[in-house]
Amino acid sequence: MESIIYIIPLFGVIALIYTFWKASWVSKQEVGTEKMHKISEHIAEGAMSFLKAEYKVLSIFVVCVAILLAVSANPVESSPIIGVSFLVGALCSALAGFIGMKAATKANVRTTNKARTSLGKALEIAFAGGSVMGMGVVGLGVLGLGALFLIYSNVFGVNSLSDLNRVITIITGFSFGASSIALFARVGGGIYTKAADVGADLVGKVEAGIPEDHPLNPATIADNVGDNVGDVAGMGADLFESYVGSIIGTMVLGAAFFGYPEFANKFNGLSAVLLPLVIAGVGIILSIVGTFFVRVKEGGDPQRALNMGEFGSSGIMIIALYFIIKWMMPETWTHEDPLYGITYTITSTGIFLATVIGLVAGVLIGILTEYYTGQGKKPVNDIVRQSLTGSATNIIAGLGNGLSSTAMPLIILAISIIGAFHFGGLYGIAIAAVGMLSNTGIQLAVDAYGPISDNAGGIAEMSELPKEVRQRTDKLDAVGNTTAAIGKGFAIGSAALTALALFGAFMTAANISTIDISKAVVMAGLFLGGMLPFLFSSMAMKAVGKAAMAMIEEVRRQFKDIPELTNALKVMKKNDGKEQKTWSDEDKKIFEDADGKAEYGKCVEISTKAAIRQMLIPGLLAVVAPVIIGFFGGPEMLGGLLAGVTVTGVLMAIFQSNAGGAWDNAKKTIEEGVEINGVKYGKGSEPHKAAVVGDTVGDPFKDTSGPSLNILIKLMAVVSLVIAPLIK
Repeated sequence: MESIIYIIPLFGVIALIYTFWKASWVSKQEVGTEKMHKISEHIAEGAMSFLKAEYKVLSIFVVCVAILLAVSANPVESSPIIGVSFLVGALCSALAGFIGMKAATKANVRTTNKARTSLGKALEIAFAGGSVMGMGVVGLGVLGLGALFLIYSNVFGVNSLSDLNRVITIITGFSFGASSIALFARVGGGIYTKAADVGADLVGKVEAGIPEDHPLNPATIADNVGDNVGDVAGMGADLFESYVGSIIGTMVLGAAFFGYPEFANKFNGLSAVLLPLVIAGVGIILSIVGTFFVRVKEGGDPQRALNMGEFGSSGIMIIALYFIIKWMMPETWTHEDPLYGITYTITSTGIFLATVIGLVAGVLIGILTEYYTGQGKKPVNDIVRQSLTGSATNIIAGLGNGLSSTAMPLIILAISIIGAFHFGGLYGIAIAAVGMLSNTGIQLAVDAYGPISDNAGGIAEMSELPKEVRQRTDKLDAVGNTTAAIGKGFAIGSAALTALALFGAFMTAANISTIDISKAVVMAGLFLGGMLPFLFSSMAMKAVGKAAMAMIEEVRRQFKDIPELTNALKVMKKNDGKEQKTWSDEDKKIFEDADGKAEYGKCVEISTKAAIRQMLIPGLLAVVAPVIIGFFGGPEMLGGLLAGVTVTGVLMAIFQSNAGGAWDNAKKTIEEGVEINGVKYGKGSEPHKAAVVGDTVGDPFKDTSGPSLNILIKLMAVVSLVIAPLIK
């Protein structure tokens, strides 16, 4: 057995050691005042209670599917052990979410505490908490895939192409397990966070007129919990399954080169199969290196510091990719494409260029996402101006911005697909997806930093710390909104390339050389696939709407039925704009009496129950649809379904994520104070109220249905790949 197979899992172990080290360091930092500690415990308890409830339900689903996979496995081309792979993949995905959640709920209050004295120290802790999530995800991914490939290769052997394909087919269960947990985590977390966010915003900001994250708002703890379950655990699971899916898709296509004479002396013919694993392993090391670039001096720019880590890591990765590919791949070889029936020449330089194309495409899509959603940029400023005339024009502007934002990313993806195919065929497209995700560790660290900073601001507000503390956390949060938007763009771009790689792997596994769209069954599959993202989005949006209604009713009830809250709101309204130290003693006493009277637990319970109940049907849709079409319509109809869901899914994901992000930052722009036509507008103004309504519409767009579509298209492709041996 080639020795490098034994080394690959060690990269995952290194990432997990780094994760443990950073998590321990964060835990040792001071938490601040007793009130800060108490609030952070409420958030941590809410987050963990949601994860326990979610995983309890998902464990039943996971066990049932694992048994079905084991029983239905093709004994010649697969094995009942595929059920074990599914369980391991699901467990790793769930564990990645748990690790990230635990770190985020410890880092948030410690970030707040450091923000009392230093912006730089606060950034350091927030980013350290995010890096635990990032390295945990890539560590578990590489360790899981590397260990399974090592074990199965020794058990079944890889002495022929059929042996190799059998081993990889069994490993696809790992990706299926990861994708299943990811979809439920994304949908469930998205429903949770947006139900709380919408309830807190509409009743708190618009109706009661109190600041965001004010301790009087009963939904504020649930809102802060939602930042973790949606943007930390959800995003982590999303990129975990993209990461795993792109590697497995490339391994399937790389197996086609096994037995080629040019590969005979290259890692026992396995170089094309092992290349994505090695790239992922080296990406871990360079992501860790990149984390040490993230430093900011007092008064410095946090965005610049984060960009140094992310783009610095990407730059070094490009150099490393050249040497890795030149070392592992033959200089040149002639490839007989099994799908297209054509013969063409591929070079190691071509594979390198295809990989770089993927990495650059991810960065460009992230930059475009920042343009369409970033504060100070023209699209967001247009929404701000159109908020002057009310909610309707705000919503129209946001929808228009989201729709137009799909053009350039799709053009970049189209050029990338053509370029990657030109240099490396279908394998080139697959390796481009691996290249795009090669520095996932630091990309996810930068992304998870955002919700930690957001939570830090919420804790500062609820703890009634001095204004300068909230100003520091808001500066970190503003950067976090940008990094989150870039992360979503990265996730969408990687989803498109990963889905295409898995699509090619499915065709290879199902022995389909062409899919003729003039055939009735293929066209029917195409239309059905195109419809699914709309149906899925509808289910997710309706779920948020139902959960938000329950949250709004509960917050209104508490404001009405709890006398201390009612009286405190009246006092705040009477003293609007005045500092609390200037209030009368009677007003101060009334306000102090309301402390701790909000029933946060009931709002957390509403979000938890709604998320668990509403996530099941959208999640099952992604698993059941390809199985039904595959077994009753055949592999070609299933191919049409995958093509349709990929195209409309990517478009819908970009549209919804960017529209929601732009609405959010338009609201924040007005809250910070903006001058339009010589008039100053801020919190509580009519344009602000219109922007809050737009933001609440955009919330489920950008944090529930939009990002969940990434997983929908990949999960359907993975399910199709798993069942391919049974339907061909």
